[in-house]
Amino acid sequence: MRHPDWVKVSLAGMHGTKRVLRNHNVSTVCEEARCPNQGTCFSENTATFMILGDRCTRNCSFCAVNSMTPLPPDQDEPARVADAAIELGLEYVVITSVTRDDLPDGGARQFSRTIEAIRNRNNTVKIEVLTPDFQGNLDSLNIVLDARPDVFNHNVETVPRLYGRVRPMADYEQSVSVLRNAATSDPNIKIKSGIMLGLGERDDEVESVMADLVKNGCNFLTIGQYLQPRRTNIPVVAYVRPEKFEDYRVKGLEMGFEAVASSPLTRSSMHAGRMFGN
Repeated sequence: MRHPDWVKVSLAGMHGTKRVLRNHNVSTVCEEARCPNQGTCFSENTATFMILGDRCTRNCSFCAVNSMTPLPPDQDEPARVADAAIELGLEYVVITSVTRDDLPDGGARQFSRTIEAIRNRNNTVKIEVLTPDFQGNLDSLNIVLDARPDVFNHNVETVPRLYGRVRPMADYEQSVSVLRNAATSDPNIKIKSGIMLGLGERDDEVESVMADLVKNGCNFLTIGQYLQPRRTNIPVVAYVRPEKFEDYRVKGLEMGFEAVASSPLTRSSMHAGRMFGN
């Protein structure tokens, strides 16, 4: 399907940020997942660091990240991410990862070590983590939360009915429980989640997910249009008009979210610092 006029992608202004990332040998989800906002974010010296390699143990049909046997965690990675964040002058850092079901802790300690490395260099930096579900393991979740990120993000991605097609190795209720457990662990940590539109979901299903997220402690919500990153990924079912995204934004605020970012090109980490600052 051809992109409609309201889906505009900019690739300008990327080279300076990419040069810093390559110099420190760090990966970003911006590049690995073929995010359409790379140009916008890189031109503003922002990036979402992706730790634990570029090989995922799951096969979500919407994602462009490689699904294959991962390599062992790189023990020097937290320091390199911290160095890159400092060189870029970031005041708000987002850390995400591939899913590492092969590791006993799901990669939680690497999240913790990366948070610590950044704060050791600049303790005023705000940090958001966007984690996998850790297969519902509370010990792994608590390792990350004990490092006290400012925002804990875990995306439910889509409505429960579509999980078998979109997230075949994940479980909606498990993802919601991760958010609920994070919300009850520390009232000072903001909780965030996100959902994609255009995969065949109905309005009532989206609103039901939004209600679930509010009920389980989510403060922030992102809603964006799914765009097929590769021909091998699941196709777009529909392009949702900007007015519908605005309707969801208003509805979300009425439901009780502190902040809602909702537009065709909204992604979970785009302008994340602005959302945190409201």
